[in-house]
Amino acid sequence: MFSIRLSTHLLAGTAMALALNAPVFAAQQAEEKAEQAADPDPQQVLSAPDSKQIPTITVEGQAFGDFKVEKSGIAKLTEPLRDVPQSISTVSREVIEQRGVTNLNDAFRNVPGITLGAGEFTWQGNNPNIRGFNSRSDMFLDGMRDFGSYSRDPFNTESVEVLQGPASMVFGRGSTGGVVNQVTKQPTLDSDIVGALNFGTDTTKRVTADINQPLPELGDGGAVRLNVMGHDGEMAGRDGGKTARYGFAPSLALGLDTPTRLTLNYLHQTANDVPDYGLPWFGTSVAEVPRKNFYGFSSDYSKTTADIVTAKVDHDFSDDLELHSQLRYAHYTRSSRIAEPLIAATIPTTMPIANVTVIRNMYTGRSAEDFLNAQADATIKFVTGPLQHAVVAGLELGRERSAPFFGFAQGVPSTNLLTPSIDQIFSSTGTPPTIISDTTGDSVGVFALDTVRFDEMFQVIGGLRWDSFRVDYSADRYNTSTGAIASSEAIVHVDREFSYRAAAVFKPMPEGTIYFGFGTSFNPSAESLTFLVNARNFNIGNAFLEPEENRTFELGTKWDLMDGKLSANAAVFRIVKENARVPNPTTPGFNTLGGTQRAQGFDVGVTGSLTHSWQVTAGYVYLDTAVTKSVAGAAPVGAPLLFAPKSAFSFWTSVLVTDKIQLGTGGQFSGRRFATNTEPIKSVPGYWTFDAMGRYLWSGYVSFKLNLTNLTDKYYYDAIHPWHVIPGAGRTATFAINLHY
Repeated sequence: MFSIRLSTHLLAGTAMALALNAPVFAAQQAEEKAEQAADPDPQQVLSAPDSKQIPTITVEGQAFGDFKVEKSGIAKLTEPLRDVPQSISTVSREVIEQRGVTNLNDAFRNVPGITLGAGEFTWQGNNPNIRGFNSRSDMFLDGMRDFGSYSRDPFNTESVEVLQGPASMVFGRGSTGGVVNQVTKQPTLDSDIVGALNFGTDTTKRVTADINQPLPELGDGGAVRLNVMGHDGEMAGRDGGKTARYGFAPSLALGLDTPTRLTLNYLHQTANDVPDYGLPWFGTSVAEVPRKNFYGFSSDYSKTTADIVTAKVDHDFSDDLELHSQLRYAHYTRSSRIAEPLIAATIPTTMPIANVTVIRNMYTGRSAEDFLNAQADATIKFVTGPLQHAVVAGLELGRERSAPFFGFAQGVPSTNLLTPSIDQIFSSTGTPPTIISDTTGDSVGVFALDTVRFDEMFQVIGGLRWDSFRVDYSADRYNTSTGAIASSEAIVHVDREFSYRAAAVFKPMPEGTIYFGFGTSFNPSAESLTFLVNARNFNIGNAFLEPEENRTFELGTKWDLMDGKLSANAAVFRIVKENARVPNPTTPGFNTLGGTQRAQGFDVGVTGSLTHSWQVTAGYVYLDTAVTKSVAGAAPVGAPLLFAPKSAFSFWTSVLVTDKIQLGTGGQFSGRRFATNTEPIKSVPGYWTFDAMGRYLWSGYVSFKLNLTNLTDKYYYDAIHPWHVIPGAGRTATFAINLHY
């Protein structure tokens, strides 16, 4: 990604700014100020590398370029991240920019608790799994649900937060393994213009711009910001698949740094991709073919749009009373024709791959989704005797609608496993509809969370939330031979659930926290705004079931080290899904709440600055998952959960070697993952990949950056699915020209 800020507005508080001038970390400690007394004034002007004087660029006193993030972007979490009794991994803008991240999936690689599932017909876009549980419906944007089926580009992203463990008390339905919250860029009172050009060996061509301008003529605290993006590229080492998208995100703020603040945001993203469903399974292993093999048609398409409008009003009556409210309307569309490569189960795995035929299972569909949501909450601080309270209480109202069409192209020509015919013209005997459905979900949530502080060392947290989720579903099923309606369905289902959260926090020192937390969550049958659970026969086996219910226990500790510039955390956890959905042994095609699943383990992490010129972010997760209760026909007791490796590790570190040159390196490890946990068992092996970065500050306005991804050109499997597997990109080099004024 090439929107790296070359001025000290990005570099302030980072290692580069420290090397160019003096340390300017936010919230300087007194002893650090004393150590810097001999350094130049942080507000002094930077000079060009040659003898010519350039226009002045002032170093700001805010740590914009730090790996470490101090506070969540979710207003309901009132405490600093160090004091929140839950594992939270944050990918900062500086990490996103150093690593050249151009899609949200690549940002996830910095969080070892996340693995990726490959897309399926009923769900496109980002498909993360957190701590062994699918979280594709747990995507949030500034604390509000973002359920559209599109691949999210981080051009307007300030940071990505991953809150791990059940948290329906905060977010409503879902969040078994955790949630992903994208924090967007907002207007500030600084004048700033950033531009970037990107070119890659994967044919990437990318341009981004970030323009922020205060507008005092609108009154105190007026400002506007505009982010734009255009991207076109392929995947290194793969033939066929392509990405093409553009987006823009204007925003207006009034009253910044005043008691009453209004922010208006609009995000638009359009994509027109050639989708890539990767490689087929051959028996229980991925077909051993070259990584480049593509089994679709060059005319395949996946077209998506996302239009999201948000209005936010905040008012501070005093230091002890704050009101926050958000109103959002979002509209998403998608239209696709996707080739899924399949090998018939009757073909023996001993057959030479040059003689194997690949069936192209052609998914065709379109859909429109609408989302209208309002949130209002108040933060109230008060004292009762010796106890200090910080209460967050609020109300959420929402309506969501999804109306998809599904069909399969018939009479599509097959291709060869070893030498697929990528340039073959698509043909079929027809694409009759299979099912057309329409689902509307109405939600109401009421919650309260109280943080009670006994003294400087002890506090307890208790929260309660009540949710009502009403789903109105209808569908017409078609005879694919005649095109006539074969049957119709109409179901109304209402779930009402309480969710809880409790924690005890001990602070032996101001810089450290030890906590024990408990939380619950629930997964209604129409959590993804549909009762359809299978992309082959489109059954509605969950339609009449009560929600799955989950609980988590977590014991952890968080510490700020190195005068607050480095954060470290560790936690042990256990998640239990008591009434997991499993196939009903007496009623084929329907499920029952007869299973229990468990995920337990520990994670450790560190993020921040080790020295004035050396930053690091790293994390390791050990995950032990298992089915602990089951029924005949379901995954047996002892079977692992899908997509969840036992071990996962990720790190990224960067060092300023001179005042002009910065170098970075990182890597990811993922252990073995299972795509199925019933016979026949399908799994992919673990892998290591390594990346590197170098950037050069040419002047106060211009820098250059080179990113090398998958240095060893490792052939590995990135996103997996029970029916297909998508390889990771091969070795990629991306060059950036970054401009800042």
